[in-house]
Amino acid sequence: MRQKLCSLLLCTCLVEACRSKPEPARVEGGVSTEANAPAAPAPPASARTAGENPARARSSHVEHVIVIALENRDAEVIDSDAGRTPYLHSLLGRYAHAEHFVDVLPFDIPSEGHYVWMEAGTHRFSDAIFDDDSPPSARVSTGSNQHLVRQIEASNLGLTWMSYQEGLNEETGACPIRNAGFYAPKHNPFVFFRDVAGDPPAVDTPGCVAHHRPYSALRSDLNGQLASYVFITPNQCHDMHGQAGCPEGDPTRTADRWLSQELPSLISYAERARAVIFVTFDEGSSTDKLPFLAIGPMVKPGYGSPLRYTHGSQLKTVALLLGLSPLPAVAQETDLSDLFLPETFP
Repeated sequence: MRQKLCSLLLCTCLVEACRSKPEPARVEGGVSTEANAPAAPAPPASARTAGENPARARSSHVEHVIVIALENRDAEVIDSDAGRTPYLHSLLGRYAHAEHFVDVLPFDIPSEGHYVWMEAGTHRFSDAIFDDDSPPSARVSTGSNQHLVRQIEASNLGLTWMSYQEGLNEETGACPIRNAGFYAPKHNPFVFFRDVAGDPPAVDTPGCVAHHRPYSALRSDLNGQLASYVFITPNQCHDMHGQAGCPEGDPTRTADRWLSQELPSLISYAERARAVIFVTFDEGSSTDKLPFLAIGPMVKPGYGSPLRYTHGSQLKTVALLLGLSPLPAVAQETDLSDLFLPETFP
């Protein structure tokens, strides 16, 4: 009887093996490598298992990654000075933060280079170097396709992205490449890439227009479905930067009050829609140690990670959470998995 059963099982296995067909190979990300760029190194074992298909590694725990970019504050302002940032400081006890997030760029590189770094893992390209705050132009832009939202658009994972810019209006352009009011394109990384903003960048480039919305549209969008990747830039009165014409008072306190009014609805969305929010800063004011908070139901509550992180860590983590391979520029960076609860990070 046992012999007949084994024979039957063997035949069944052989039939199934004949019927099965190998799954077609997939092209990861669909992003070509520039002629002068090195081949992408294999991601570290801590982030990927050898041979694992990134398209199959889409996290079942994080559906949306939301980045809020703020300005020019050292970590101690958020971590230790609760008097100036009571709301942000209160979030430290509820969510996770980095205790050693550093700015790798020299102090003389202003905002623009940092924002481009958040998108591409570098501020230097074969055709452009972003080392000042000039608005996008034929000269101040790059033709590189080695950046995050290009990966998102080229993936076969159904991913989407959207940039919400406070102050976007007719003066800035629907593709907001112009300084106007309290909006500054130096705080919007996407408009410096020609495959987004056009060649040369223009205020009416269709693809750029389709991926930019005024911040005022976010509240209604929260009632529906946000993009897979969302990048939010408050205006210069609300991001701790400050500018002539902003309401009087400490820019840090002003921004903290604004966040106390705006973040709760985003946190509520994160709780119901499996989203994570990264509150990041472009650079410090006197040190290279920056604040960084991770907010959402999948992060460790009240946890401060001692690991060394950079904006490259942030970029790499966004890619991993979305099921993409990290760009070569950040493949060796430490990801932010230590901030997440067990088995919630891909």
